Amino acid sequence: MTRMTGGRALVEMLCRHGVDTLFALPGVQNDALFVALYDAGERIRVIHPRHEQAAAYMAFGYTRASGKVGAYAVVPGPGLLNTTAALSTAYATNSPVLCISGQIPSNLIGRGFGLLHEIPDQLAILKGLTKWASRINHPSETGKLVNEAFSQLGDGRPRPVALEMPLDIMALESEIDLPAVGAPPPTPVPDPELIEEAAKLLRSAKQPMIYVGSGAAAASEELLGLAERLQAPVVTYTGGKGIVSDRHYLAQNLLAGHDLWGTTDVVLAVGTRFNQPQTRWGLDAAIKVIRVDLDPVEITRIARPTIGIVADARDALAALARELDRALPATERASRQAELEALKAKTTARLEDTLGPQCEYLAAIRTELPDEGIYVEDLTQVGYVGRLAFPVYRPRTYLHSGYQGTLGFSYATALGAKVACPDVPVVSISGDGGFMYNVQELATAALHGIDAVAIVFADGAYGNVRRMQKNDYGNKLIAVDLLNPNFPKMADSYGIAGVRAQSPEALRRELKAALKRRGPSLIEVPVGEMPDPWSTLIMPRVRGR
Repeated sequence: MTRMTGGRALVEMLCRHGVDTLFALPGVQNDALFVALYDAGERIRVIHPRHEQAAAYMAFGYTRASGKVGAYAVVPGPGLLNTTAALSTAYATNSPVLCISGQIPSNLIGRGFGLLHEIPDQLAILKGLTKWASRINHPSETGKLVNEAFSQLGDGRPRPVALEMPLDIMALESEIDLPAVGAPPPTPVPDPELIEEAAKLLRSAKQPMIYVGSGAAAASEELLGLAERLQAPVVTYTGGKGIVSDRHYLAQNLLAGHDLWGTTDVVLAVGTRFNQPQTRWGLDAAIKVIRVDLDPVEITRIARPTIGIVADARDALAALARELDRALPATERASRQAELEALKAKTTARLEDTLGPQCEYLAAIRTELPDEGIYVEDLTQVGYVGRLAFPVYRPRTYLHSGYQGTLGFSYATALGAKVACPDVPVVSISGDGGFMYNVQELATAALHGIDAVAIVFADGAYGNVRRMQKNDYGNKLIAVDLLNPNFPKMADSYGIAGVRAQSPEALRRELKAALKRRGPSLIEVPVGEMPDPWSTLIMPRVRGR
């Protein structure tokens, strides 16, 4: 038993669980927590941004780039509410983010006195945005509840979790016996009968396909081995990019996957919602679907597959490979390299032909960003096209906001990714509209020496909405034009290198220089209206009703 405050107990448990960085903003309801963080010294680094939203996005970027838990702490009420877009993004992208929130005094929660930062039911809000949330009602509960939070983070489908602690509980001293950190929950063992059935389907397939999402990020080797054995193209959208390097002929983007869908007879979907093929491309009796996912609910959410295997991607793919070895050790399929390289060239040419300006800027970025470099897309004209046209060579190097589509998330997310991977180049891609959502974090990058590169494509408008108002609504333009600062001068005011690039080639040169220099950088790229990407990104039904 050791006498300590609730805040100290919380910090100690975070350290025991390997949390080395906390993105956090202080306030009166978190005073005792920050005293404990100060006393912890170098055991845990505190990075304080200029806005709570950024704290949560930085935690999100940290976990997406590293695979480790990203943690943030804020005051209750408006402080917590400012982070909810980032929590929703973490939920949408299956990201293990830990939210820590303060609370008003424990004896006044829910009584409606109108205290500072009081909201009617904060815990209910947290439960609605996370996988699991709880309140620490006494310092002695801290160890048990932090252990439960990390158990939830590591059990099944990764998603955010949250803890709140009232300010009086943070400051209360008590004799506490903190529990040991438990072993991570075991992953479900792949059902051997289902593995055998899946192997039979894959052996008999004439035109197999593998479709992967972020749930396969730790299974690159197993995935590529199986794909090469089956000569099955590996199709990805945002979540799965880089799990198989785009240099490999089997790696195909969504556009190529759509071309192949009509003749595919067996598809193995691994660690993915498998949304577009099921809801847009269509299913029929001629295509057999094998799903591998940690979440049994996800496997049957849209349609019931032929075979559903609840398992970790690496375990299931390894089991499938062993079963194929056992049942068919000597057979090799004819290589599809020539066919699939031709398909890759065809889709690349189509993208360059229809979306040339965006592709030129993406090519400039890819030329200078090394293979291990991290690219964070925002909702902007270049970013949309990058979902198909930006080659990715390693897992966890293409960060996105998933179906949540949180405009403005990318710069703060990139800062968190750079903190997680300080020796890896990190680039964020924003439009001028989205960049201004977290522009204040230039100060955070400068203060903490976070050497990320912000590329801002500036067209003076919410360009996507403006084009829709122009083309689809009779040019009824409203609330879309923007007044921007001089972005390079703004960066310079923080001591950040700020430049302007007027062309793809100029962007390439400036990015090369930015990646060589020490310190954060900003590159503004003035652009005009770009080709509409949506007729290419949204693909028609191929089969079924």
